[in-house]
Amino acid sequence: MRLNQIADNPGARKGRMRVGRGIGSGKGKTSGRGVKGQKSRTGVAIKGFEGGQMPLHRRLPKRGFSPPNAKHWQVVNLGSVQTAIDAGKLDAAKPIDAAAMKSAGLFKTASDGVRLLGKGELKAKIEIKVAGASASAIAAVEKAGGKVDLPPKPAGDKPAAGAA
Repeated sequence: MRLNQIADNPGARKGRMRVGRGIGSGKGKTSGRGVKGQKSRTGVAIKGFEGGQMPLHRRLPKRGFSPPNAKHWQVVNLGSVQTAIDAGKLDAAKPIDAAAMKSAGLFKTASDGVRLLGKGELKAKIEIKVAGASASAIAAVEKAGGKVDLPPKPAGDKPAAGAA
């Protein structure tokens, strides 16, 4: 067999219908589009049109807001960090950072940084360097004898409520 001898089975490919080529073709004159009107023309875009009635997407109220430059944190729970330590993927003796967690397979990309959450139980004494952490995660790490290293807050931030 040669490449120039390969061919489709007869009837495997259907030919393109040539429209607008006389009434004998069965698709002549209006080319199967009916008669007149917007839909018989080319370039029609009436996806949300409901015959003049107010479209559904305009009848429903607008809700919510998506901040355009919100941070997208990669979330890591304490339980998954402990599992990685138990499996030997993370070394509890060395400081754990985003690169170490990524190589351990806790996530694929760090996005804008890693945020540590307190779900699960931590038994190992670890020093962990992350972009953010919940209060329960910090408490759990310190209870196990470890330390959470967070980046310094920017100078322009407002003080917490009730701070004097």
